[in-house]
Amino acid sequence: MDKGIYCLVFKNPGCTGQVGALGEIAFRPGWHCYVGSALGSGGLKRLERHISLAAQRDKRPKWHVDYLHTSSCFSLVYAVYAVTNDRLECRLASELGDGGILKFGCSDCTCRSHLFYRQADPQDEILSAFRHLGLTPATKTIMNPGAKDTI
Repeated sequence: MDKGIYCLVFKNPGCTGQVGALGEIAFRPGWHCYVGSALGSGGLKRLERHISLAAQRDKRPKWHVDYLHTSSCFSLVYAVYAVTNDRLECRLASELGDGGILKFGCSDCTCRSHLFYRQADPQDEILSAFRHLGLTPATKTIMNPGAKDTI
């Protein structure tokens, strides 16, 4: 399986939720983008785990992003991903750097955050950030199971 990086894009109406050791977080209504890497042995199969977890909200959260997946307030709308063997996750997070939720999803690096808030759909911004890193992004729509991947 190909390795790569991804950005999960959630929509929510606004809520407050408990997120592991981070405690209670107030999420503004709008869009939240989580930057992750899929450089392990399963590669981009990690996206399948995220999609599956979003559909099965009864699972116990392990990682920060799992709290979004299992919350009834958050809907995983789409994912943007790209094939790469390079560690570009933190550079992608830096590209999206404004509006981060402090320390979310970045306990294994020195980034301020890997979860970013936007009022409007950030798809164009995310695609641009991937391209700025020299990557060819693909988008997978989640809420429409019949949708095809697009490049």
